[in-house]
Amino acid sequence: MALMRTVYEAAGGSDRHGYPPAHVERLAAYWGEALGGPNSFTERYRNGTTVVRMHSGNSVHEEMDRRAIACFDEALVDTGLAPGAQLRDVLHDYFAWATTTTMARYHRSADDRPEGPQIPRWSWSGLMDSW
Repeated sequence: MALMRTVYEAAGGSDRHGYPPAHVERLAAYWGEALGGPNSFTERYRNGTTVVRMHSGNSVHEEMDRRAIACFDEALVDTGLAPGAQLRDVLHDYFAWATTTTMARYHRSADDRPEGPQIPRWSWSGLMDSW
């Protein structure tokens, strides 16, 4: 009798997407820096150009963007941040902006992304610097 693979294994396991081992740590450092925290991402890893390059060249994916934002909003509710709470609204606005603007700007090719710009900073009133 052949060994049965788990559903996880059949779907490709951790190799399916190719997340690096420290993905969550890097994502937390990136978001922390973008939301006004220390420059942990830039100091430990790279600048914002690298992140945008990783998300570029995947063609237009507006439906996926809408679904990602909806999932993010549900996660905010799961943490106890109800719609209408100021922090929840600011986090939603940042994620929606980053998903549909920063990460979707160079949908044809990662090579279209110019070098140089740092991680865009977001505050209670929105984007802090031009990007």
